[in-house]
Amino acid sequence: MQLDHQLCFALYATSLAMTKVYKPLLAPLGLTYPQYLVMLVLWEQDGLGVRELGARLNLDSGTLTPLLKRLAAQGLLQRDRDTGDERRLNLRLSAEGRALRQRAQDIPQAVLCATACDIDTVSRLTQELGGLRARLLQAAGAEPPAPPAPPTRGAPTRGAGGSVRRAAPPSPGR
Repeated sequence: MQLDHQLCFALYATSLAMTKVYKPLLAPLGLTYPQYLVMLVLWEQDGLGVRELGARLNLDSGTLTPLLKRLAAQGLLQRDRDTGDERRLNLRLSAEGRALRQRAQDIPQAVLCATACDIDTVSRLTQELGGLRARLLQAAGAEPPAPPAPPTRGAPTRGAGGSVRRAAPPSPGR
């Protein structure tokens, strides 16, 4: 058994490297990587409950609560008790939180460039890792989360050399 032959280490080391790429991109926005993930989910679907957000990010409420409190203190979201169920905490982006999306719009392109991969390779890797995650969760007896949505067809992307192009339509069977 050698460390460099272990899938777990390759995934762990790659995750650390990815976080290092994000850190300087997120610093001007005042966000950490986990906070950015929360914002991504809320930019997709504002008004989620903490439970739904946790399911989407695979995080428990003990991990989410301090993170959400910091985002609220920054004025990026509001945490409100559900009027129908006091146990339920709903999350809504503030105007500042919605405006932050515009400032963050170039981050995915910068990360794509940092990978030195084209959009098709990144899309394939994302799908393969999603499948691996689902199989590992099934093996661990846990319910896998819903698969991520594929990139929007025709959305602008940035190639490895930094050139902007349109994502290719998915091929049949994809």
